[in-house]
Amino acid sequence: MPEIQPPPTVDLAHGASLLRFAPQAGGRLLSWHIDGKPVIHWPDHADWSHPSKIRGGNPLLFPFLGRHRVDGKIGFWRDAHGTVREVPMHGFARDLPFDTKVAVDGQSLHMTLADSAATRTGYPFGFRFEAVYRLADDHTLDVELTTTNTGDTALPYYAGHHFYLELPHEQRGETVLELPPTQRRYQLPDGSISAAEPGEPRYTLDETRIIDRFHCLEGVSDQPVRLIAPGLNRVVTIDLRRPGSLDWYAVTTWTEAPDSDFYCVEPWLGLPDAIHNGLGLRRLEPGHSETAALRIKVETLR
Repeated sequence: MPEIQPPPTVDLAHGASLLRFAPQAGGRLLSWHIDGKPVIHWPDHADWSHPSKIRGGNPLLFPFLGRHRVDGKIGFWRDAHGTVREVPMHGFARDLPFDTKVAVDGQSLHMTLADSAATRTGYPFGFRFEAVYRLADDHTLDVELTTTNTGDTALPYYAGHHFYLELPHEQRGETVLELPPTQRRYQLPDGSISAAEPGEPRYTLDETRIIDRFHCLEGVSDQPVRLIAPGLNRVVTIDLRRPGSLDWYAVTTWTEAPDSDFYCVEPWLGLPDAIHNGLGLRRLEPGHSETAALRIKVETLR
């Protein structure tokens, strides 16, 4: 079999900061380096023959996220009229090409995905999904996801991010995740969502109880998400309370294996299977748009 070549990339730069994207491969942020050091993880040898299996970057999750089930079968959803359709894990956006526009100053990127024949079979709605990345300075990244209903019926969706943060696996025990007030949940083997249990304000990343867990945000809090990594001499702050933004529903934490040199911290607008369980399901009226925004700031640990 011939080797699959990597897709073309687009770079954004601001001072010490360098972002690399693959717009034709799901609008994916591949990596973020500051002073040459990785903040967003990207593997040394990415297998582009299976993009969904590449553990790195920031895949964009739309129109749905997580796993869905109908009558016990994974990969399907049922609409309000009872029609069953296929839906891939984390939606289809991460597998499709985005139209792209780079700002004149080279510090922001605007990517757009619209409905097409490729999307309507499994998701029969008119939409425009836009992702904007902007370097506010060489240590601060603003990200906006905007969804517009271009059709004539209510648009069901729940989008999200899948940030792979760089973290050598041997540093998990000393790395701390700080969260605003949350309720902790997870997806059960039958696809349902567990009962909520009180979340905690701090975890270390060697705790197995936060692998593949949904930290559902409680009420309105200006407290950000913080990842404090002494081994990297770094604090990563994710501000989810940006002006004009929707309220994020949950922050999901996940890593793949004990020796994975990344840890995922994923802001989501809903939970898996929300089209059936209603947990975070959004319904956008025709002609309306809404934006979910966040800011990531990387600072030296003091």
